[in-house]
Amino acid sequence: MSLSGNWNYPTPIRFGAGRIVEIADACASVGIKRPLFVTDKGLAEMEITARTRTLLKDAGLGGDMFSDVDPNPSGENVEAGLAVYRDGGYDGVIGFGGGSGLDLAKCLALMAGQTRPLWDFEDVGDWWTRADVGGIHPIVAVPTTAGTGSEVGRASLITHTGLAAKKIIFHPKMLPSVVICDPELTVGMPQFITAGTGLDAFAHCVEAFSSPHYHPMSQGIALEGMRLVKDFLPRAYADGTDIEARAQMMSAAAMGATAFQKGLGAIHALSHPIGAMHHTHHGTTNAVCMPAVLQFNARAIAERFGMAAAYLGIAGGFDGFCAYVDRLNAQLGIPATLTELGVTNPDLEALTAGAMADPSVGGNPVAMTQANTRALFEAIV
Repeated sequence: MSLSGNWNYPTPIRFGAGRIVEIADACASVGIKRPLFVTDKGLAEMEITARTRTLLKDAGLGGDMFSDVDPNPSGENVEAGLAVYRDGGYDGVIGFGGGSGLDLAKCLALMAGQTRPLWDFEDVGDWWTRADVGGIHPIVAVPTTAGTGSEVGRASLITHTGLAAKKIIFHPKMLPSVVICDPELTVGMPQFITAGTGLDAFAHCVEAFSSPHYHPMSQGIALEGMRLVKDFLPRAYADGTDIEARAQMMSAAAMGATAFQKGLGAIHALSHPIGAMHHTHHGTTNAVCMPAVLQFNARAIAERFGMAAAYLGIAGGFDGFCAYVDRLNAQLGIPATLTELGVTNPDLEALTAGAMADPSVGGNPVAMTQANTRALFEAIV
């Protein structure tokens, strides 16, 4: 089977090895003539970045780059990028990288023609309707990791440093205009990033599948996404040059982010304040939180995960699924606790308050309270 195709779910996706050569055509398809190339600090000097910028220069699109993007992008990063974008007279963005670079690029496109501050577009009620739609510029997204799925999402996760909290910035037009998924771009990922981003995709699928909300299409996508992670993440981790495994994980990442339209839950509610306060890697933090959250939600999800386990070829129903998650984490070198992750002297009261304020709380199948959320943090410290 050829792992290449043109998809339109939920946005046009050019999927396949080597398709980064279509970057200029992708820009032309959405009317971008002067793009700002947005990536993160770690990718700025890498060969895949230089090669992609050369493709743009050769097509007459320039190679201007903004890369002052932290691993957990902040409001300050957005302001700095926005100043560059507006001063340069750009007409669209190319987001290149993992979740941090893609999320930052999407925010620059959203804010290009806005007069209100970024935080006025937090995912609260209908705040997105405050945006001037005509001021939102087109986005070409090129993921270089297989985890967040930000390339198929309508939101960005940005840290409000003044509040030490991660905020979801949302607008339907933040969905990238066109996506290039080229698994060859992920070949150079180090093992710990392969593990952390892959388990982020898995967490998205697990939480979407757990969510009590009604969305049978997302439910099916989440189930198949879990299967792809189970079958191919260990392969990608063991051999980073396994292009089939890299491609299937890139599919799983997009599927996870598509599926969580159905909702996220306690894994992300815990992970977001941990990342905001202690600057941990998001996907790895999700993986640390996952075993405790599965047990917390057991009474609500055991039956459905028993069925999922059968589909995934995991014996033992829900308990077997939980045991599989423990084995996978261990196989991929995931820390068992926040302490092992490098979190020291956590303020559990502040973390609990941050979790309870996170919108992911509403998608958890078991109601989260101050007491039981504090207990969850205690279980993973």
